[in-house]
Amino acid sequence: MANRAAQPRVTSPMTERWKFKIADEELEELIHKYCRDLCSLQKDGRFDPITGRDEEIDKMILILLQKGRKNAALLAPAGVGKTAMVVGLAQKIVKGEVPDYLHNARVIELDLPSMAAGTDSSAEFQQRFIPLCKGFAERYHNDKYPKFLLFIDEIHTIMPKVKGSAYAGLSEVMKPYLTVGDLHVIGATTIDEYRWYVQDDFAMDRRFQKIHLKIPTSDETFRILQNLRPGFEKHHRVRIGDDALFTIVKLTDEHMRRRTQPDKSIIMMDAAMARHVKAKGINTDLEMESVYAAIASETGLNAGALADEKLRKTLGDEVRRINEETEAEERLRMQAAESWGRYNTDDDDLKAPPPE
Repeated sequence: MANRAAQPRVTSPMTERWKFKIADEELEELIHKYCRDLCSLQKDGRFDPITGRDEEIDKMILILLQKGRKNAALLAPAGVGKTAMVVGLAQKIVKGEVPDYLHNARVIELDLPSMAAGTDSSAEFQQRFIPLCKGFAERYHNDKYPKFLLFIDEIHTIMPKVKGSAYAGLSEVMKPYLTVGDLHVIGATTIDEYRWYVQDDFAMDRRFQKIHLKIPTSDETFRILQNLRPGFEKHHRVRIGDDALFTIVKLTDEHMRRRTQPDKSIIMMDAAMARHVKAKGINTDLEMESVYAAIASETGLNAGALADEKLRKTLGDEVRRINEETEAEERLRMQAAESWGRYNTDDDDLKAPPPE
């Protein structure tokens, strides 16, 4: 039987599909130039612990796990903690407290000012963004790469309707990738700005699921300050007690009403500790006078007028109440975790083969 002539080998598009247009080295260079890798920064210990947003972070994870509308829009007034919530997601990823789909995922914050710097036109600016977007998108279906979660703060500024924004129109570049589902985007803005600029663009709006962040209560803000305290004490080398933290929360609630929690309390805690270091030095306990002085400087009030005797008398009881509630909640969480652990163990025992 005569030998058949060798047939030319036909290469399947599936075989060649992982030859990326944007090489790994080029993509990493773009990330280095124009972004912040929040997971990498978390590994370097750059962030304080994020607390009080577990419910909202869980909602965001649920959105990211979906096949269709897998992009999240975080909506809240300035200072409530939208960026902090994304940092909280990065912290969970680094700790391994996320589903397998997000294992080793990278949360990449887009630095729009850096990307726009030195460009003379919107077209030139977009030419910097397109390779980054394409690099993320073409790796989306390759399991050898972690998922890239692109975070865009003030996402309304990329919409075409925004006047005076150097980033206006960038949303048009993203839309094709969002439409086919090759990109994860987390956007953050205020409710009003989302309504004015993003919601009117139906093609953009329908790709996002909204997460509304509530302003934390006084008790929740106090707990947030407690969790942030170690980082600030390490920086300033000053100790700050619960009474001072609670006073900061109460006075900012009363006298800084145009600002939101927890941002205003965090700022005033930092300022009070700095004033104390300047006046009393390090390795000391923060005095309440530094708290009054910091808030007085911010509000224009007289520092002496902030020393509320009624608040002083109730401080101990209020702090004790919140701490007891926190301890009770922690005990309930631990009991739930132990019960879940016993349930899993029992279930595994049931599935195990009988002893020989």
